[in-house]
Amino acid sequence: MIKKILYVTLFSLFLSPAYSQTIALDKLILPDGFSINLYAKLKNPRQMSLGDDGTVYVGSIDSAGGRIYAVLNPNNGAVASEVVVIDKGLKLPSGLTYKDGDLYVGAVSHIYRYNDIAANLKSGVKREVITDKLPTKSHHGWKFLEFGPDGLLYIPIGAPCNICEPDEIFASIHRMDVNSADKTLEHVARGIRNTVGFDWDPVSGDLWFTDNGRDAMGDEMPADELNHVTKINQHFGYPYIHQGDTPDPEFGIGKNPADYTPPAQKLAPHAGAIGMAFYKGDMFPSSFKNNIIIAEHGSWNRSKEVGHTGHMLTLVTIKDGKAVDYQPFITGWLQNNKAWGRPADVLELKDGSLLIADDQANALYRVTYKQ
Repeated sequence: MIKKILYVTLFSLFLSPAYSQTIALDKLILPDGFSINLYAKLKNPRQMSLGDDGTVYVGSIDSAGGRIYAVLNPNNGAVASEVVVIDKGLKLPSGLTYKDGDLYVGAVSHIYRYNDIAANLKSGVKREVITDKLPTKSHHGWKFLEFGPDGLLYIPIGAPCNICEPDEIFASIHRMDVNSADKTLEHVARGIRNTVGFDWDPVSGDLWFTDNGRDAMGDEMPADELNHVTKINQHFGYPYIHQGDTPDPEFGIGKNPADYTPPAQKLAPHAGAIGMAFYKGDMFPSSFKNNIIIAEHGSWNRSKEVGHTGHMLTLVTIKDGKAVDYQPFITGWLQNNKAWGRPADVLELKDGSLLIADDQANALYRVTYKQ
């Protein structure tokens, strides 16, 4: 099925009143040598993906009618020059990825493809349905999409609840050959409450992903998780075991934590660890190379927010396939127990700088380093 999209909306950066709230970049704390600037304004940005020509494609979670954006910067400046609305009216099109000239978008039960996206960006794009057979439940139903080294599209389907024992299609990461006739889903990993961030180790090729811990076990339990897939169909515990060592009070009775794969790194409890990426570039110090940067979105329901529980970027150091360190990288989105912004994803640009999507402040930021 192909639907012709007849509208392409453009608007100048920083001029739309809908996105005019204060961006408190002066509140952010970065390590020495790092700088940050406002790159673009757009509503509810989530996953970002980089096109061959440097265009940044962005999904969103606007429940009033989700939009897909293209952020243009043809002169490779510090600030983007234009934002294009590629499509709108989709159901939570938070996840997207670019491959071989085409853009793929996840909108809960649907995966869409926009062929030859750059050539058609301002002339009306065509929306092709790759599949409409994914679950329709919105609870943890928004997507994060990436193509793996195997050329297959990796698709998470979160648990349709806070805590439950769902049908096996849920609480999993799947993969699909987008060019196959039947678009069959293959399980890659199970026991995953909700991942909206994953990437492949540039050294080993292994898949790593973030996972959000359940609610209603207190402010300090359980930890969010950074997980490492070392074989197909590993089970990471949900809903039986949390953070690798804690049985669920309802579903974990009689379960042995040793029967499940523990996290490679426990993250802060209720950190809201979502978008993540291995840093592969050369602009940042060598301590970042081939290590993981995580966007920690922050909790939605802690009784009191504190500085160590999200609303920041963190860095996880990987050595010999093991997580050996977990430290804050950029902090300051939380001020006086109130968040003015919430980092949702990270994307490395071709020059090694880093974009951050902030779906509360409705902004993209660009982080650079100069010694």
